[in-house]
Order: sequence, then structure tokens, then C-alpha cells
Amino acid sequence: MSELSSILSLETATISSWPAITTALDGLWLARLARGYTKRSNSVQCLDPDDDGDAAGRLQRMVDLFLRNDRDPLFRVTPLAGPGVLAALDAGGWAPFEESRVLAMPLGEYPEPDGVRFYDGADRNWLEAFTGLAGIDRRSAATLALLLDLIAWPQAGVLLRDSGGEPVAAALAVAAGDIGCYHNVVVRTDSRGKGLGRAVMHAALNWTKTAGANRAAIQVVSDNAPALGLYASLGFSEVYRYHYRRP
Repeated sequence: MSELSSILSLETATISSWPAITTALDGLWLARLARGYTKRSNSVQCLDPDDDGDAAGRLQRMVDLFLRNDRDPLFRVTPLAGPGVLAALDAGGWAPFEESRVLAMPLGEYPEPDGVRFYDGADRNWLEAFTGLAGIDRRSAATLALLLDLIAWPQAGVLLRDSGGEPVAAALAVAAGDIGCYHNVVVRTDSRGKGLGRAVMHAALNWTKTAGANRAAIQVVSDNAPALGLYASLGFSEVYRYHYRRP
């Protein structure tokens, strides 16, 4: 598999594992909108580096589309953005921010932690536990619930509880074809540094392998050193990076 083909397979898996509410295509430019919840689901990206013709005009159409939907325009720049796209963004003064890394690895077998439970990702019990751990407000939680309902691939909300039965760590695992994708990995603030992130990831990795995946992929903001250290220790390695741009 070529490098660009590998990137495209990871992009399509992560896009489908973390959907938007509405989408629009201009050639192979994909616009995604989800009431402003997460940048990934509220941005434009290109899926083919050769599809960069009339980039300035198409970029303006995407700006108009986002404004029409009461959203601030964002462009997610991956290695699949062609030189014409990059030139149009530069010429339009689109400022880069928030670099992230896409990490991947073959799936193996991992220790199953005690006290783990799996829910459907849209299950209210998992959703309430996760939003409490992550400190998500009610409006964002309602949008998240809608997005989880839209995931077509098999998914599981992974939850660990402490000895008192209180939620202590959570993650969302999605088996997007042969690629396991992981989102919303969170550990309760007072329990960090105790190996719970590793435990909940072990459970999530095992679940996606059982669901038919043979590779794993995760996206991490580049300045999140603790998360990068955790995923490197699990066997993940960097495949490529992406960043966002705004006018």
C-alpha cells in the first residue's frame, strides 16, 4: 500500500468513526458540520491531493457554505491536501493552528482490566459517565448523543469504575472495517497517573480486535505529551500529521 493510500484508509476510517450531522462534497473536498461540536466534525478537508483545481473559488464556496450554516469556516489540512489547496489557503491568509498526529499500529492482544464494562456508545449510562468525566456541558452532550447515534460501524463505550462504583475512566471504540478507532479517552482528574488510561485502552483495543479490526488508529494533539507517551508505550507510531486553518 502506498503512503497516500495508507493515509486515505486511515482518514476514511476516522471520518466514518466520528461522523458529522450533515456533509457536502465539492469534488473530493468534504465539508462536515455538527453544530460546532469538535473541529473534526466541523471543518473542510480534501481527500485527494490531485483534486486542487480552482482552489481559491472552491475555498470561497466552502466559506459561504459554513457562514450559511452559522459556523466559522475551518479547513483541516492533511497530506491529502494538494499544492493548489495549500497555495489558496496561504493566499487567503488562513492561519494554521492546533497540530495533531495520527498514530497507528497492528492490533495485538492486551490484558483485560478488572471492572471494565462495555456499552453501546449511544447508551445513556455510558454517555452520562463520559460527559461527567470530561466536564461536557448539556448542549454539547446533546450533540454528542446525536453523533453517537449516527455512527454506522460497530461501536462500544468502554467504562471503568473504581472500587466504590464511580466512573473513573472511559473511551469510545469503533471498529471501522479493519481499523479500530478510539475517541474520547478520559480519566478522572484525581485518578490520573495510576495506569487507568492504559487499562481503558487495553479494553478498547481488545474490543475492536474481537469486532474484526486488525489495525488501530488514534488522533492526538501534538502538545499532549502524556497521551503521546501512553500511546507510544502501547505500540502506536506516527503515520502523519494534520492541522487546522482559519481565515
